Amino acid sequence: MAASIGEQLRLAREGRGIPLRDICEQTRISVHYLEAIESNDYKRLPGGVFNRSFIKAYARCVGYDEHEAIEGYTRYLREHGDTSDEVNTTPMHSKVYTETPATRSPLLTVFLAVVILAVLTAAALAALHWFQKRASRATFSDEPAYALQVCGPSLYNERTVDSRLQEADYEAVLQ
Repeated sequence: MAASIGEQLRLAREGRGIPLRDICEQTRISVHYLEAIESNDYKRLPGGVFNRSFIKAYARCVGYDEHEAIEGYTRYLREHGDTSDEVNTTPMHSKVYTETPATRSPLLTVFLAVVILAVLTAAALAALHWFQKRASRATFSDEPAYALQVCGPSLYNERTVDSRLQEADYEAVLQ
C-alpha cells in the first residue's frame, strides 16, 4: 500500500532534514497544523480551502510536487469518505444586519408612516393652537389697561370692561 500524503510529506521533510519549526516559520502555518497534516488528521485543520492551501505550501517548502500533494489529499479524503473538504454549493446567507430580509409587510410600513405623520401633524396643530390662545390672552390682558385709559379710574371694573368687550364683539359681528 502506498503511503498517505501526510506520510509522504513527512518523509520528504525528513529526507531534507528540515525541522517542523522551519516550515512553520517559512509558511506561517502553525506547528499544530503541520503535525495534523503529517498524521493525516485533517479534522484538526480549519477546513475547506485552507486545508488545500496548507498542504500545497507544505509540499512547496519540502520540495514535493504541489499538484501531486493536492491529488493525494483529495484521494485520501475520498478513500476515507470524508467530505468536509468539499466546496459548499449552497449559498451562504450573511448574518450582516443590513442584509436581513424584510419581516414587515410593505402595507404595514405605509400604514405606520401615515400614523406617524398624523401624530406629528396633530402635535404641530396643537402647538399652533396653544400659541394662538396664549397670544390672544396676552391681548385681552392688555384690554383692562386700555379701558382704564378710556374710562378713567373711577369707572373701571372688570364687569364694565367685560360688557364693553362683549358690545365690541357684537358690533363687530353686525358689521
